Amino acid sequence: MSQLLKLDIVSPEKQLFSGEVEGATFPGDKGRFTVLYNHAPIISTLGQGTIRWVQQGQEVTLDIKGGFVEVKNNRITVCVEID
Repeated sequence: MSQLLKLDIVSPEKQLFSGEVEGATFPGDKGRFTVLYNHAPIISTLGQGTIRWVQQGQEVTLDIKGGFVEVKNNRITVCVEID
């Protein structure tokens, strides 16, 4: 059984990432938080900072100016503003 999450990151201009990840960490407005497999549903605004996710054992990062994230049924959807 796979314990991966589907992560989609978009900006107003384009899709930035779409794939399966082991987990992701976000710069929430009230502090950083990490999403792992079977995380409870959540919607949160994001502040300026770095999104980090692990794909095939490698950490990937994306610097953002802000945005929001929704987590539901092992799917993470993120809309961000970047430079």
